This record gives sequence, C-alpha cells and structure tokens, in this order.
Amino acid sequence: MSVVRILILFLAVLLPLRAGAVDVQRVTSPGGIEAWLVEDHSNPVVALRLAFLGGSELDPADRQGLANLAASTIDEGAGDLDSRAFQQILADEAITLRFDAGRDVFAGRVYALTETFGGAMNLLRLALIQPRFDAEPVERIRSQILSNIRSDGEDPDTVAFDALLAGLFPGHGYARRADGTEDTVKALTREDLHAFVRSRFARSNLRIGVSGDVTPERLAELLDKTFGGLPERPSVKPLLDIEPQATGRLRVIDMDVTQSALVMGHGAMKRDHPDYYAALVMNHVLGGGSFTSRLYDEVREKRGLAYSVGSSLYPLDAAGLIVASAGTENARVAETLTIIHEQWARMAAGEVTEQELRDAKTYLTGSFALNLTSTDAVASMLRAMQLSHLDIDYLDKRNGYIDAVTLDDVKRVAKAYLAPDKLDVVVVGRPEGVTERP
Repeated sequence: MSVVRILILFLAVLLPLRAGAVDVQRVTSPGGIEAWLVEDHSNPVVALRLAFLGGSELDPADRQGLANLAASTIDEGAGDLDSRAFQQILADEAITLRFDAGRDVFAGRVYALTETFGGAMNLLRLALIQPRFDAEPVERIRSQILSNIRSDGEDPDTVAFDALLAGLFPGHGYARRADGTEDTVKALTREDLHAFVRSRFARSNLRIGVSGDVTPERLAELLDKTFGGLPERPSVKPLLDIEPQATGRLRVIDMDVTQSALVMGHGAMKRDHPDYYAALVMNHVLGGGSFTSRLYDEVREKRGLAYSVGSSLYPLDAAGLIVASAGTENARVAETLTIIHEQWARMAAGEVTEQELRDAKTYLTGSFALNLTSTDAVASMLRAMQLSHLDIDYLDKRNGYIDAVTLDDVKRVAKAYLAPDKLDVVVVGRPEGVTERP
C-alpha cells in the first residue's frame, strides 16, 4: 500500500464532512436492492455499512457462537483466493473489510478509496457468496475466540451482564452468549459455517448505508453486482417479541475481586416506540448524562462510591430494556445499590425539574452532530436508521423529536416504565452485607 493512499485514508477519517444539511438519497438498483446514500465528493473515499437481520440470537442452542465464528472467518479467503491472498489484496489496496455478529444483526463494513471501491465491493461479494472457511484460518481464529471466552469468564462486568440477560430471557436466544461457550465453539464445523451463510444472507433482510465519493448511478450498479447473487429470502425466521422476566431478583456471583461489578435492569420500550424520545430524555437525567446525571451525582460525586455509574436504554429487536451499571468496593456494594434504587424510585415518582429537562434536551440535541463527523460514521448512521425502522428524513427531524418532549412526557414515561421493585440485579464479586433475592 502506497504512502499516498495511507495519508489520504488517514486524513479522510480525521476531516469532518462538509457543513450543512445531510441529504439522504434512496438508491434502488435495477435488481431491486436498496441502499441509503449520502453523496459527498469532498474526499476520495467511500464507506459502506451493511447488516443482515438476525444475529447470534438465532444460533441453535448447541451451536452458540456460530454467527460470531462466521463473522470472524468469512473474510479469511473466498473464491479462488486463500486467506493470505485475500488479506494481501486488502492491504495492497488500502481496503477495510470487516464483519461482526451482534445479538440482532450480522454486520459488515467496507471502507476504501474511490479508485478501489469497485474492487472492495467485489471482495465483499466473494466473502458473502463464496467464502472458503479453510481449516487453517478457521482453527487459528477459533483458538482466539476460545481465549476470549476464557478471558471474558474472568471479567466481572462481562459475567454480570451475561447473567442479567440470562435471567431476563430464560430459554431465549438473548440469554445465550454471542461468542458461545468453549464446548459449543469447539464443536462448530466447516459445514456449520457454510450452512450459516446459505441460511442467513438474503436480499430481503439486507440493510445498506453508504456515504462518500460515489454517485447513485455507480452505487446502483455495484449493488446488483455485489448482492444480486444472494437468495431472495433467508431460510431462518426471526424470533418473536418477548417480555423481559424482571421480578426484582438479586443474584450474587462469587469472584475474588476487590471491586464488585453491579448490573441491573428491567423491561422498557423498543426503539420504534413513540415514547422512545421521552424515555431518552428521562434516562439522560437519571443516568445517561455521564457527568451530569443523578446517578453520577449521588453515587460518585456526593459519596465517592464508584468511579463510573450510569444507565442506558438498551433496545433489542425482540424486546426493550433499561439497564444500569456501576463498580464499587465490596464493602460499599449494599450502599451503592440502595442509592441507585432510591434514584430509580424518585424518577418513577415523577421528581423531575424543568431545569433538568432543559439541560438534557440541550445536550441530546447539541451532541447529536458528533455522530456524523466522518464518512464512515454517516454510513453507520444510515444503516442504524434502517435497522431501527426510522424514516429516511430522520436526520433532519431527530432534534425536533427531542425538543418536543415536555416535562409531563418525561413524568408519564418514568411512571410507566421505571419499576424499582422489579429491577433485577446481578453482583459479581464478594460484596459485604448483600443477600441474594430469588
């Protein structure tokens, strides 16, 4: 890869997009494949983000980690190119091609110079339609994944969050680890990986966001060349909506650490619910406002109980959650839990001020532009908009939705969705004075 190409890509990542309104175009190829595009010719780069609906939650119980292993190995050789040859082309042409599997989607990313974007899309096509899954790269990456699973098993925050989901979604795909277990990952075969590709990748469950130096006409041509060979529909069905089973349990998982990890949560709305924006403002006041939230002020600033504490909305395709987390010394876990519950109850009772509302709305509207500061960030946002069932003009309307939230809206949503008595809690560590609640 030439020094010039490296410099161009480096500068393109650092330089923001041109100022002004973001014009999102709907591009539909002759073959009917749709992408959302922000055309920007100020830098000679193109970013594409894609996602197939359905992620690790669709992995069979005895094949946990299948989506993750597929995402980790699908770019290790395709078509006539083995792993070394495939990766060498990526390096020589300064192309970024990566995949990852979340709970709800199998996602991909392409980032390339304008002059190499066509070649990058051809490599993407090969990876999606003709992946090799040769033994050497699969075993090499399987070994890395197994090492990560063992490492995660010693990380209190990861253990706590996994346990929380397992309690909220018993028997559901969300209760399983996206990376799988050591036993299930060891059992995955090359045939499993090929079956995954055949059953999951299809045109109907594909969402694409593109930003950068490409015209709609050129993009439409590449969409058909890249994705036209996929089947029309996947052979697996999405999971039905599920209600999180939060009952106010408190579980303690023993781990020899000086600071316990605390994770808690219960059900909330999904991303496409009309109350989402009011809930976003409400959560910012409660714990989403980092240095300005109530949880931060009460837990860290006033009492020094934790270095970090906060809450967030956690919308999934089949369910919605609100979760909170903190880390604190074993001797102070009980006090920290008490304070968080008290703040949860205060918010649920409607104790919100006009000043808190104004501050939250100012931050949420003012910081939104930070999500659109690069070509790749815009492509990612366009993909996220489609996955969240948002309108194509969402970028123009989003801050208006936040501005329209009233104090009554926040109080109503807090009362409807915050339930301190149903807040499931997982503590990983050796907390003092904390007793499990079934």
